[in-house]
Amino acid sequence: MTIDYDSASGPVIKPISLAHVFLRTNKFDAMVAWYKTFLNADARYESSRIAFLSFDEEHHRIAICAIPGTGDKVKTSAGLEHIAFGFSSLQDLALAYRQRKSLGLIPTWCVNHGITTSIYYNDPDGNQLETQVDSFDNNDEATAFMESEAFKNNPVGTEFDPEELVRRLQSGESIESIKKRDEDAPRARTKP
Repeated sequence: MTIDYDSASGPVIKPISLAHVFLRTNKFDAMVAWYKTFLNADARYESSRIAFLSFDEEHHRIAICAIPGTGDKVKTSAGLEHIAFGFSSLQDLALAYRQRKSLGLIPTWCVNHGITTSIYYNDPDGNQLETQVDSFDNNDEATAFMESEAFKNNPVGTEFDPEELVRRLQSGESIESIKKRDEDAPRARTKP
């Protein structure tokens, strides 16, 4: 197959994946240790200034670098709001929450967005990380919910107590029932 690079027009080719996130920091040691713990990640390469971490088959998912002149994060500046990590089940999300809690990693915000059940954390630099599980079995169902009046009326969701999530799972309540957003519950406040 011959590609005519000089006549490239039309929509841009879509990437096949989101490969990694690169974080600059002035708290290198704390950040590397935190991400290794938070993601149960391994360093594929690590020096005194840069680390490439992965929690799966990819050569690296998170790169962290101590770049000279880096100041503290300004929470109100424009830029990346959060990085989200998906889990395969609500049980895995709840277990990871409990495991992190036992290591002193406490969530900052827990919200049922309707399309996901999500638990948020802050890293040592103040970057926000979302851990989530999808509420629907496929993207068509999720998109339909996002097009619904319920989502239009409350696109953020409703907050929940992660300990209550664990109790509901332990009680044997159905996963479908737990994932369903309670539209009568108080709306979530904006993210901290």
